[in-house]
Amino acid sequence: MSHPLTRVLTLLELLQSNARLTGAELADRLDTDVRTVRRYMSHLRDLGIPVEAERGRYGGYRLARGYRMPPLVLTNDEALAVVLGLLAAERLGMGTAAPANAGALAKIERVLPHALREPLAAMRETLSFTANAVIGQAPGTGVLLALAQASRAHMTVGIHHQSWCQEHTERDIDPYGVVFHTGRWYVVGHDHLRDSLRTFRIDRIASVTSRADSFTAPDGFDPVAHLTSTLAQGPYRWQVEVTIHGPLDEIARRLPRSAVTLTAQPTGVLMHARAERLDGMAHMLASLEWPFTIHHPDELRQALKNLAAQLTAAAQRGPEKLPQ
Repeated sequence: MSHPLTRVLTLLELLQSNARLTGAELADRLDTDVRTVRRYMSHLRDLGIPVEAERGRYGGYRLARGYRMPPLVLTNDEALAVVLGLLAAERLGMGTAAPANAGALAKIERVLPHALREPLAAMRETLSFTANAVIGQAPGTGVLLALAQASRAHMTVGIHHQSWCQEHTERDIDPYGVVFHTGRWYVVGHDHLRDSLRTFRIDRIASVTSRADSFTAPDGFDPVAHLTSTLAQGPYRWQVEVTIHGPLDEIARRLPRSAVTLTAQPTGVLMHARAERLDGMAHMLASLEWPFTIHHPDELRQALKNLAAQLTAAAQRGPEKLPQ
């Protein structure tokens, strides 16, 4: 933010987004001093933007009541950040209503000057991802926003929910947090109907109704940790228990949180997991750089032997001779 024009534009955005800010607060946000803030205010007034100053200990700056900003103004860096964010959200399956991302991109590109619109269009058309696209389960925008607001305000809500077996129920929940995971949105909280901690897919919630009751979330509750632990305990064929002889932090970065639970032990890290197929578990363990000890099931040992035989055969196989 070294360029004065960038600071003036950012100052205008801060005034639009806040009812009132002091000179010291603005100076801190803009990484400058109060005297420079006053000079920037003069620049805005020269442009016809009605900035009001309130004197005194609790005084500050604000835009005149009723004033509305002109159409969207973005710097190059800000426009690129918005476009990349929309593209990444679409790739991760993070969208809500189907046309929302495309519509937002079209509107942004339409109001940007040609000199900026063309490079951003080139970025959108040439950008590639190494990860596969995720097919998301889009929730209703109103439902998602209502749950987020209730979670922040610590207010109970009523929901109309449809389970995986098409059972419709109405219940009150205390939403502790909203979590996005592998293409799906979830809300985690206390379910009054079951009087227990529950997780609900938001795309299965048809409506949200405000309640007058408030709640207090448990101290230190982590919605992400609860969700990933719950998903890892889903119905699978095999219960796997393995000690990995390595550091907890590095192992945690290598393994999917939704598939395993890790516990530090004197001899290493105890991994609990559930798997439908043991060959996939064998591949995951073989990809680690640390030795490990299998506790159960014994069938996992045979899956590793099968994988080792396949790798040995591949290593010994010579190049095929082309026909003359």
